[in-house]
Amino acid sequence: MPREKSPKVVTASHLLDGDVIYLAADDSWVRDLKDAEVLTDEADAQLRLLHAESQPDILVGAYLADVENTAHGPEPTHFREDFRRTGPSNYAHGKQEANADV
Repeated sequence: MPREKSPKVVTASHLLDGDVIYLAADDSWVRDLKDAEVLTDEADAQLRLLHAESQPDILVGAYLADVENTAHGPEPTHFREDFRRTGPSNYAHGKQEANADV
């Protein structure tokens, strides 16, 4: 019996600033996971990943990340993905700086 496939999103790092980005249904790149296209068909997910990999002038390191659908939109199923979306961990800049209570 085939194993049930989990929903996925295409994610990568933005080439110029290193921020985590996600592929949206309209082929744009978004920085918020809730705006990402959730893929449930394995063949479609592979095609979307190939589309992402064809954009080396925008991104690096594209791959499929497992998510689960929740009432608040897609949420990562792995700690690594949850950690990645908070921004760089070496010092406060980007998303971390914007969310700082300074």
